[in-house]
Amino acid sequence: MDDADRSPELRISDDERHAVAEQLRQAAGEGRIDLEELDERLAAAYAARTYADLVPLTQDLPSTSTPVVRRASSGSPVADPGPLRGIAVMSGFERKGVWTAPASMTVVCVMGGATLDFREAGFAGPESVLTISAVMGGAEIVVGPEVEVIVEGVGIMGAFVGPSDKVGAELTADSPVLRVRGFAFWSGISVTRKPHRDDLPPGREPHRLH
Repeated sequence: MDDADRSPELRISDDERHAVAEQLRQAAGEGRIDLEELDERLAAAYAARTYADLVPLTQDLPSTSTPVVRRASSGSPVADPGPLRGIAVMSGFERKGVWTAPASMTVVCVMGGATLDFREAGFAGPESVLTISAVMGGAEIVVGPEVEVIVEGVGIMGAFVGPSDKVGAELTADSPVLRVRGFAFWSGISVTRKPHRDDLPPGREPHRLH
């Protein structure tokens, strides 16, 4: 669609929302807007309905080209939904099943636990960074054979463990990278590589995550 055809009242597509969101994240990375303003503008971008709603969000920023949509680990194209933030204070936080792993994820566990299962997740970019801060808590991270894992966390009377392989890695040049960082104080953070549920032998029940 040409710019001349983009009347303010016309409805926008999801791809156009995602393109604006990517432009905002790039601007934040360059220091043009702060993180608080980034969150506000992202929320407005995903809530936008027409071009008139989107224009004010980027009119004070340099224009960029439309971002390339990355491929998910499952082979389906996905777009970055924005930073994920999870909190488990004397409680739990969980992501599993079909979901999108964004480029940035932050999870805080205080006397609580988190479970993140990436086996059916689509990755929005070539690398996703998961930052976990755990105090007297813990987290279980599960990935499939096609995900490359880099663990950079620091344990203080605790530990970052893995990836422990229940199935062999099947990495290629296009494999998404999951970078796990943060700290564990009196806590344990484990990363385990497991088969996809549809790859389990007949008659064997999938591992249940609690």
